Amino acid sequence: MHLLVTRPEPDASVLADTLRGLGHDVLVAPLMQVVVRDFDVDLAGVLAVLFTSANGVRAFAEQIGAPPDGMTAFAVGKASAQAARGAGWMRVETADGDVDALAALVTARLSPEDGSLIHVSGKAAAGDLAGSLKAQGFTVNRVVGYEARPLETLPESVISGLLAGDLDGVLLFSPRSARLLADLAEKAGLLGKLADIDAYCLSPAVAEALAAQISAPNSAHCKVATAPETPHLIALLSP
Repeated sequence: MHLLVTRPEPDASVLADTLRGLGHDVLVAPLMQVVVRDFDVDLAGVLAVLFTSANGVRAFAEQIGAPPDGMTAFAVGKASAQAARGAGWMRVETADGDVDALAALVTARLSPEDGSLIHVSGKAAAGDLAGSLKAQGFTVNRVVGYEARPLETLPESVISGLLAGDLDGVLLFSPRSARLLADLAEKAGLLGKLADIDAYCLSPAVAEALAAQISAPNSAHCKVATAPETPHLIALLSP
């Protein structure tokens, strides 16, 4: 298949290499650029750091440096856990791929009286991790470590692919990216062309965001991973 990958770098290229290894043709066209923001945190009394994306891990490493000895990283899923281990975190707890699962894992493993928590997130955070944990008695400091800045127009490579009918599908990882792709396609007058290709969505929320942007969406073209992890999304591509 000829697949469109719109994730920001460096994740886009990593995913593209995996897909090419499975025999697919891949068009890499990031629709957002991840920019790390300046921040500082006081780690005194902090029990653990929470990461809801690999970008949060990279932002912490760039702004704070090596993880403190003995501190635990709680990762939303396997990709962010792998990024944390690669950044030097020796103690990593991994949830099942979404914010609710991460909140449940933290609540099961930690006690509010043992210390505070830091959540390194993007400017546009999915869900309310801090709110969920505060409701359980935890002290949570959310730090905006990065932001994903969207493009204002659809890349020419994507326009050409849609016009020529060369694209078979697009992989979508977040409701925001789904809405952005649809918005840019609409600006280019290509929303109908986008609706004609398969959308491989990481979660039901991603599929719902795309459907809300496309009039009379064809459900046959929208496929949802059985769990919000990249391997489950890629599994949708199998015949």
